[in-house]
Amino acid sequence: MIRGRRGGKIKYNQLSRDEKIKFLGDFYTMVASLRDRGEVKNFFKDLLTLSEVIMLSRRIQIARLLLDGKTNEDIKEKLKVGYATITSVQRWLSSGFGGYEKIINRYEEKQEKRLLKNQTTPYSFDWMRQKYPLHFLLINTVVNRRAGKRKS
Repeated sequence: MIRGRRGGKIKYNQLSRDEKIKFLGDFYTMVASLRDRGEVKNFFKDLLTLSEVIMLSRRIQIARLLLDGKTNEDIKEKLKVGYATITSVQRWLSSGFGGYEKIINRYEEKQEKRLLKNQTTPYSFDWMRQKYPLHFLLINTVVNRRAGKRKS
């Protein structure tokens, strides 16, 4: 860890331009190299305390609520956060680099697709196949094999 002259943790503004580029570049490259949800989860569990993960998660939730048009008062009441935190997230949403909005939109699109994919009528034949896959093993095998041939 880089420490200042008095032994305390060094601040971002105390780093040279080259140090900033190196540290941030390495960090972003490492995060971008994570392959799946499990790797992301384990990396951040090793890197951050549980409190830090919750703090970051709450910022994301604040951004989602702001993008959904919720008021600062609604957000403060729902998430038990201060106005300063809400204002910071609002500022990043309006004058940041678009990262919040992009990833939130991507997440919500995936959630919608997942819901649509899993939407089957209860007690229908498809629902029974999903609910009891071993009972329908032969049928599922044939259907999945046909679906695989169509994709090719």
